[in-house]
Amino acid sequence: MNLESLDPETPFEAQLGEETGPVVVVNTFVVPEGLMDAVIRNWEEDADFMKSQPGYISAQLHRGVAGSNLLMNVAVWESTQALARAFADPAFHTQVHQYPEGVRILPHVYRRIAVDGVCVA
Repeated sequence: MNLESLDPETPFEAQLGEETGPVVVVNTFVVPEGLMDAVIRNWEEDADFMKSQPGYISAQLHRGVAGSNLLMNVAVWESTQALARAFADPAFHTQVHQYPEGVRILPHVYRRIAVDGVCVA
């Protein structure tokens, strides 16, 4: 498993250090051929752990279409602090390292913004 920064200028660890909320973590998985089912099972285990953590709100896994090798998890948390605590838990890291070799994981934390006439924060 390879955890990478989607935005090299803003590493995931720095994002977790900014106190804000609620937040959405969008986690993109690049899955080598033949490993999709195993990665989905690993994600399910991670999701089971995360949904038991304080501050967790929801998660939804998405799969790319047309034979894509991408998965995308969209998870909502009450705050970056809650996400950071769950992410730092040693039990979580034990599970994360069970992803098959070659899987790339690119997490990024977002917060909602308002755009007049389109969406609210």
